[in-house]
Amino acid sequence: MEKNMSTGSPLSIILKFSLPLFIGNLFQSFYNMVDAMIVGRFVGEDALAAVGATGTIMFVVTGLATGLSTGFTVLTSQKYGEGNEEGTRKSVANGMVLSLIMVLALTVISLACMNPILKLMNTPDNIFEDASTYITAICIGMVSIVAYNFFAACLRAVGNSRIPLITLIISASINVALDLLFIRGFGWGVAGAAWATNLAQAVSAVICALYLCRKKKSMWPRLKELRLNRKFSRQQLQVGVPMALQFGITGSGTVIMQAAVNLFGSTAVAAYSTAGKITTLLMQGSIAIGQTMATYAGQNYGAKRPDRIRLGVRYAVGMNVVYSLCAAVLSNVGLPLFMQLFFDAQADMTQVLYFSRRYIGICSMFYLPLSVIFTFRNTMQGCGYGLLPMLGGVVELVARLICAVVAMHTLSYTAACLCDPVAWLCAGIFTMIGYFIVMRNVERSGFRESD
Repeated sequence: MEKNMSTGSPLSIILKFSLPLFIGNLFQSFYNMVDAMIVGRFVGEDALAAVGATGTIMFVVTGLATGLSTGFTVLTSQKYGEGNEEGTRKSVANGMVLSLIMVLALTVISLACMNPILKLMNTPDNIFEDASTYITAICIGMVSIVAYNFFAACLRAVGNSRIPLITLIISASINVALDLLFIRGFGWGVAGAAWATNLAQAVSAVICALYLCRKKKSMWPRLKELRLNRKFSRQQLQVGVPMALQFGITGSGTVIMQAAVNLFGSTAVAAYSTAGKITTLLMQGSIAIGQTMATYAGQNYGAKRPDRIRLGVRYAVGMNVVYSLCAAVLSNVGLPLFMQLFFDAQADMTQVLYFSRRYIGICSMFYLPLSVIFTFRNTMQGCGYGLLPMLGGVVELVARLICAVVAMHTLSYTAACLCDPVAWLCAGIFTMIGYFIVMRNVERSGFRESD
């Protein structure tokens, strides 16, 4: 069911649209969490550390690809808000072609660079081979990840968040079953976890594509439309490339941060990466609000309603204040229980909890600036502005780099834990200022084409 977000109560629209996204994001985040849980319990702590050590690289690689494909659908949202059916369909067609070209190029580049990157990250020798095996398999399956994210983003662009949720529930269930089959049944280790993720994502991509093809025929491109359109390509690349670079730049900072943590050994890597997964899981609500604001801002931009964009942002920030406080409490209170899900009975939980408590205790105090980043960043991108969100990623990178260098020179684990919070705080302030600049430009320019 599509939803026109340019009419009706903004608060009600944002809440109703965010809820399915939130549930869907939880299921999507379970992909890596289930991989880590099953690997940690049935393969061992070193294998868990190997999967965790590649998490930041995975964020960079898949972030670049999905940033491009998701950015391409911003134009779809704007065309839908204008009521332009032909433009909506052509936007989908052009985005499909661009996504395919980009993901093939990124796959080749990432496979060629993966092992040198792992070495630069100070990956411990005892987990290097497993880390390389896992991330290589993920890179090979990148096309399925991008395909799902593109088709799901197309549906969200026209106000449909239910079908992406249903597909994620199905694919997450498949992922768990395949993890158990490949790891416990076939004994494939970390490679089994990676291929379970790839196959489950492929299923979700096929379901979304079939829904678009059969139920939304007005959006599904005709064969003759599956070619690059110069005007649409320029508009989509203006948003998609900065969005991808923003993921890449932010991810580069997390890679540097991971390099600092790797100096403290495989136990610290396992505890740190697991605690990071818990933070990622708990922040899915704020991420869902941000995704909602991309569609909401895009449709209202197309409908020429900047007043509704501002009102929606105020509601979104208020929701994030409440949500981030609840997430902070839950992360600290529930940490021991969460950590036990990832480690077997033989693991030294005293050391694990030492490293994980330090990270969660520091980061949870900064969940609010992290949550508002998603709101301001996605709102700007929904309006077609890609430069300022990308520069926000640069701010994150610089902040993380400074903290990581300090941590490596002082061998301070606390300094390593501060990498994320300092980056969130700096980027949160920057994106808030950027949002006000964008809205001023939107209202003054009469909706001329953005940066």
